[in-house]
Amino acid sequence: MLRRIAVAGETGSGKSTLLKIVSGISQADSGEVHFEGNLVKGPEKQLVPGHPDIAYLSQYFELRNHYRVEELLDMASKIPGTIAKQVFEVCRISHLLKRKTDQLSGGEKQRIALARVLISTPKLLVLDEPFSNLDLNHKNILKGIIADIGAQLEITCLLASHDPLDTLSWADEMLVLRNGVLLQHGPPETIYRRPVNEYVAGLLGRYNLIPPGKTGLFIERTGIGNVCKSLLLRPEAISLAKSGSTRLKGTVRQIRFMGCYYELDVLVAGMTIIVISHEPGVAIGDTVGLTVSLKGLWYL
Repeated sequence: MLRRIAVAGETGSGKSTLLKIVSGISQADSGEVHFEGNLVKGPEKQLVPGHPDIAYLSQYFELRNHYRVEELLDMASKIPGTIAKQVFEVCRISHLLKRKTDQLSGGEKQRIALARVLISTPKLLVLDEPFSNLDLNHKNILKGIIADIGAQLEITCLLASHDPLDTLSWADEMLVLRNGVLLQHGPPETIYRRPVNEYVAGLLGRYNLIPPGKTGLFIERTGIGNVCKSLLLRPEAISLAKSGSTRLKGTVRQIRFMGCYYELDVLVAGMTIIVISHEPGVAIGDTVGLTVSLKGLWYL
């Protein structure tokens, strides 16, 4: 079964180490990795590290200078030309084949490096921070390519990234690491809405954490409460309402324009709460009413 698996964690959490071990490039301190029933041998057990069915691509890839792109790809290819052409189209590099590697942008080089590992016919594609060092335009192009790979080329992907926007909408399942320890594993939406702790919550986006003594301000109207735990609320779980229509009120302290939405800092009972609104219609200093979505309730 083809899967799209994301590995998330702060810098130094063990993401790259895990991916290198899975790929057979690094040796695990203990335990073994098996892929399709076969042992993945690390550098201590074979002269050339890696696995023939696993392709690994990191942010530190290199392309040989003074070669035409088609020459580099021909040296790596293990598939017929018609299939290779499909890979080049998926990776959006067909128009770059006649260029030399020193005539390419960083985003173009990244896509060529990806095509080069794909034409080695891997069954598992391991991508270590593939979006690092790319501008927004090239990053979005590469995101689209990676999203197409599994469906069109039938390759399972394992991807590590520190940016939740790179993985939440893409992955089927997610692993969250901290200091080499697996903290949570599951569908991205579950981990986003129900993180096991504040570290996991912070990795995947902004959040509000309401201490136990003040949770009643936000959930008393629902009859749902837990006096022993803090209440986790994502900003989108809190909406602006007419000040007279709700008992929960606050004062707008800051308004930040984020492009397709506004991010508001609202002072409520001595706490600053982050609220997202698409059309705030308010100004700094205004008193606003707030409503809380039942779907957004989670306790830590």
